Amino acid sequence: MATAYLFPGQGSQFVGMGRNHYEESDVFARYLDRGNEVLSFDLKSIMFEGPAEKLKQTEFTQPAIFIHSTALYNTLDASPDMVGGHSLGEFSALVACGAVAFEEALRIVRKRGKLMQKAGEINSGTMAAVIGMDDSVVEKMCSRASEIVEKEVVAANYNCPGQVVISGNVEAVEKAVALLKEEGCRLAKMLPVSGAFHSSLMQPAYDGLKEWLGRLKITEPHCPIYSNYTAGPTTDPDEIRSNVLNQLLNPVLWTQTIKNMHADGADSFVEVGPGKVLRGLVKRTLEKAETSGYE
Repeated sequence: MATAYLFPGQGSQFVGMGRNHYEESDVFARYLDRGNEVLSFDLKSIMFEGPAEKLKQTEFTQPAIFIHSTALYNTLDASPDMVGGHSLGEFSALVACGAVAFEEALRIVRKRGKLMQKAGEINSGTMAAVIGMDDSVVEKMCSRASEIVEKEVVAANYNCPGQVVISGNVEAVEKAVALLKEEGCRLAKMLPVSGAFHSSLMQPAYDGLKEWLGRLKITEPHCPIYSNYTAGPTTDPDEIRSNVLNQLLNPVLWTQTIKNMHADGADSFVEVGPGKVLRGLVKRTLEKAETSGYE
């Protein structure tokens, strides 16, 4: 059987992240210090000391989680059979499988975070968590809300069975939440985010990142990486480039990814990065899966 390594996305950050690893591991410290040099600002102090509001800003959150995850991975003697990452985490996975160099990936992640934050300012939008509804019902209510208010709301993150995040125009998301509650949804609540991620409202970020990704050196990875965009594996550099760009405008197919990894032989899932979110999602998707992690 096989082991899959998983890397978390935005939302897993916390003030103080990485401090213990920095103090205890020369390898971790070397990666974080090098990250500060590449970024040309003191991300380390934001990670260690906050303030929380600053760390929550997308342009800082994304490189912080990326560096934490990749630095921690490099302290391990890991030999994954397959890798995957949730949204931003896909870039950490690309470094882990050897497809992209750490420094180059960090520059892209920094650019991605700034572009996504800017896109949220250009196209005001939001997201909402939906718990306890079938995917098909969520999709139907999003479609209905879009028709009523004539603005977009879509399913953006398929996190696990019964847990979907929707994304889009504020008015459309609010309408979808109201419709879902009428349908008997256990929980539907707005999220404190700076934009409508994984929807067409991220088009400015897509346009800006396309040129940068076009120049990124991607080599054939030493194991398959499972894409958010397709939920399937690939080792083709051109496909990888296309997938990480397209995920900006399309849903994160995480439920489908975990099921496909399992179908392809994964019986052990190891989360590397801040928090325990992905381990929980795996357990809700595959009850008998073995999960572990490094935070």
